[in-house]
Amino acid sequence: MDFFEVQERARKRTGRLVVLFGLAVLGTIAASYLAAILILRQAPGRAERVERGYWEYQGRAQPGPRYSRLDWWDPSIFSAVAGGVLLIVGCASTYKWLMFRQGGSVVAEMVGGRGLDPNTTNPAERRLLNIVEEMSIASGVPTPAVYVLEDEASINAFAAGLTTSDAVVAVTRGTMEKLNRDELQGVVAHEFSHILNGDMRMNVKLSAVLFGILVIGLIGRGILRGLSRGRIRIGGRGKGRGGAILVIVATGLAMMIIGYVGYLFGRLIQAAVSRQREFLADASAVQFTRNPDGIGGALRKIGGYALGSNLATSKASEIGHFFFAQGFRSYFGGLWATHPPLEERIRAVDPQWDGKYFEPKEVVDVKTESFRDAGFRGPRLSPEETVQRVFAAAAVAPVPAPRRTIALAPAALVAQVGSVTPRHVDYARSLLDATPLRLREAARVATEAPALIYGLLLDRREAVAEKQAELLATRGGETARVVRELLPHLENLPIEARLPLVQIALPALRQLPPPEVATLAATCKTLIEADQELSYFEYALQKVLLRHLAVAGRPAASAASITLFSAATADIAVLLSALAWAGAMQGPEQADGTVAADSRVAEAAFRAGAAQIKLIESRLSLLRPEACQLNQIDATLNRLAGASGAIKQRLLLACAHTVSADNQIRAEEGELLRAIADSLDCPMPPLLAEL
Repeated sequence: MDFFEVQERARKRTGRLVVLFGLAVLGTIAASYLAAILILRQAPGRAERVERGYWEYQGRAQPGPRYSRLDWWDPSIFSAVAGGVLLIVGCASTYKWLMFRQGGSVVAEMVGGRGLDPNTTNPAERRLLNIVEEMSIASGVPTPAVYVLEDEASINAFAAGLTTSDAVVAVTRGTMEKLNRDELQGVVAHEFSHILNGDMRMNVKLSAVLFGILVIGLIGRGILRGLSRGRIRIGGRGKGRGGAILVIVATGLAMMIIGYVGYLFGRLIQAAVSRQREFLADASAVQFTRNPDGIGGALRKIGGYALGSNLATSKASEIGHFFFAQGFRSYFGGLWATHPPLEERIRAVDPQWDGKYFEPKEVVDVKTESFRDAGFRGPRLSPEETVQRVFAAAAVAPVPAPRRTIALAPAALVAQVGSVTPRHVDYARSLLDATPLRLREAARVATEAPALIYGLLLDRREAVAEKQAELLATRGGETARVVRELLPHLENLPIEARLPLVQIALPALRQLPPPEVATLAATCKTLIEADQELSYFEYALQKVLLRHLAVAGRPAASAASITLFSAATADIAVLLSALAWAGAMQGPEQADGTVAADSRVAEAAFRAGAAQIKLIESRLSLLRPEACQLNQIDATLNRLAGASGAIKQRLLLACAHTVSADNQIRAEEGELLRAIADSLDCPMPPLLAEL
């Protein structure tokens, strides 16, 4: 699966959907205009006024017959109707979009989701969080917040959000407790595919537009209810009052019919697109895990349990296209179904399927017995036994030796963007197991996660470390105490485990109030500047925090604004120059702790990267070090985040050639490259290759 190709297809698909929904809105305007004309023609005395107004608008004398063929076209009425429809749809869609723009957590909470504590010791919740963390590390995506729909005993899940920074993964209680680890991993991999493929963003756009069309019907229904309950009062008496009531009833009925019919056709378009995306996500889940029995087993259990994947929440149909499986009963012969039939999905991942679904060991009568009482029975564990069972294996896992260099071809490196392999998943699991338990605990607790970040930034040189310790002392004694407690565990932490620790700390850090997030960012900046130099890891960590904690504003989720290499020449020169000078630090350490840079090495590395962008190669030249410092790099990456997929792909290839100009990529360089890819919204998994 080529990440950039999939993203481009998603953009084209979104463009086609915009056209289709635009046609649906035009159809709604046309139907509303026709209804308006019919209602006005039936209103007492209105037909004559409409016709007279039309000819006055034309500036011509009214012809003979009372009703001419021009009665059906009135520009003033059409303008009023079109403006009203566009205003209603636009305002409602904007309202929904602004609501969803707050992040995937809004969607999860809308359907009754409960956010999981990242440091929970509940066995089922801990297993789910471990799987999400593993998939996050394997894919290079920031660890999303995890929600559980407590009141849903069926098997279902969804991913929601506009960007990887505000994404969430939500599962029903039935998913968490009925599936084994392989099946749960298959479902989570399916949802991560939606995150990587850009499906989340499109789901949000679809929901916003559909809600705008639906509101027309809701207004019509509200008018009719208001009349029936006496909330809408009409002045006057006799025929005039009766005629007015008739007009209001007709208007409300027309709006309700038109709104719901428009919504119906919009849902049909939405469902047709959603069904195709589910096949791709299923295939990606198998590719990620190399285990068709995982997602296949989950689908077979949906077919075997009585509740299947149906949801109790009334919001199921509104966000049905978000879910892992069909969340509501589909009508119209399956045309409204947001997911393909289970049989087709199972056979797509398991062609040898015998047609038999999972058979529950215990039948539950959902009318008289609760799944919570009968379906989820298991041994009761004390808190001590729970902690021991969950963390026993990880606590004794050996710590692997640090890897200093990676031999990996630049083209192969860029090809890994947005892709996950079983090797990445296995690597992520082993890396988590090898990370000291105390560090993982700190990463999952909001009160200790900042101390973990500070500990990762502490310098190994005694003079610098003392200066940093003095700075931390001003932040409070408790923070300094936790940092000291974590230091023995951090000393033996492999280089490649540092950024993954930051990744799994993000859900806990997002729980901090804005003032504390600002304090965290300021403290990190102070610790980094203590030695008057910036390392690969320091920049990578700072960039990840600033981006995914929205310290510098929420990451944009807009269309590409840079589509030509010529428009990004200056920014590309800054980025390649920064990488070239960073890789040119050679020779012995000076008395002040700095290392001299070899300009010839920097020039060679820069040229190796520039050669990958033939269209502007002649216009690219190596900048002086002072022209490509942190501030310039940040501004550059912020602008390049709005580049097209083709430019991002070629730019990452140029960056990879720059850092590997000496035929190897140091672990620190790999961290920086992954941070740059993350800034461009191109998640890069861990760099795996033979050493």
